[in-house]
Amino acid sequence: MANRQVRALKPRGRKRKHRPSTRRLVQRVGTLPIVRLNREKQWRDVYHRMLTFSWPRFFGVMALWYIGANVTFALLYMVDPNGIAEARPGSFEDHFFFSVQTIATIGYGVMHPQTLYANLVMTVETLAGLIFFAVLTGLVFARFSRPTARILFSDVAVVTPHNGVPTLMFRCANQRLNQILEANIGVTVLRDEISAEGRTLRRFHDLKLLRQRTPVFALTWTVMHPIDTESPLHGLTAADMAGDDALELVVVLTGVDETFAQPIQARHSYVADEILWDHHFVDIVVELDDGRPAIDYSRFHDIHPSGETAPD
Repeated sequence: MANRQVRALKPRGRKRKHRPSTRRLVQRVGTLPIVRLNREKQWRDVYHRMLTFSWPRFFGVMALWYIGANVTFALLYMVDPNGIAEARPGSFEDHFFFSVQTIATIGYGVMHPQTLYANLVMTVETLAGLIFFAVLTGLVFARFSRPTARILFSDVAVVTPHNGVPTLMFRCANQRLNQILEANIGVTVLRDEISAEGRTLRRFHDLKLLRQRTPVFALTWTVMHPIDTESPLHGLTAADMAGDDALELVVVLTGVDETFAQPIQARHSYVADEILWDHHFVDIVVELDDGRPAIDYSRFHDIHPSGETAPD
């Protein structure tokens, strides 16, 4: 296994690195780059926001809430100097760590409430701790159990002749070792168009694909849209597309993850300078020494000018 070799590998072609664009409607990573002014605060969506936070931000918010709650209860305990037995009067440190023991129901027993006021505060804190840890457990479980897709999209899309017709192409691949069932992919072009009245409108046009659905998506998929007379891109040249800063291709892939038996989705987008004309993708299917076919993902994003033939 260690000395397995790949035969007839071709030299790599051009690679382009992703450059973020503020004109994107669909970000490759993260949320929409649109600033929303005068929007009503959606405090009822706290649960949704906690599910969409990144893991570092999620744990950061939880840590701030946990520390803030213990600081608050420590100050409440300090109102009664004799409320906590064995705690030094006026010691914030002792009251803070007693709060930590109470909210987590550790109960070491060295310090304990000895007045009615301290017992009332302890009762409220215990209830708050039960609610906090119940919500936290549910959030962590929901984040871990939520089905997600790991789809790799090519860094760029290309326009190259296919069966004599200029064809828009890009690649995607399933990075997991399972299958996505009933996978469907949709591609929409976004453009700014001027109406007869002279108003600029943001228009969406669905692109017709040579193959929009596959029953089993396990490895790679080259998505192709012929730019024929019925295509919204018909008549555009490379210069026209390069000069259209508002143009964007939005890609949405959906399917059913066979492991979770749950629907999943992935999104991607290409702006004008990420669509290269007269280029084609390098073949990533290679042959091992034992004759079996293999896919070389290290060349997944590689491209070549259409007029050049990649050497063997």
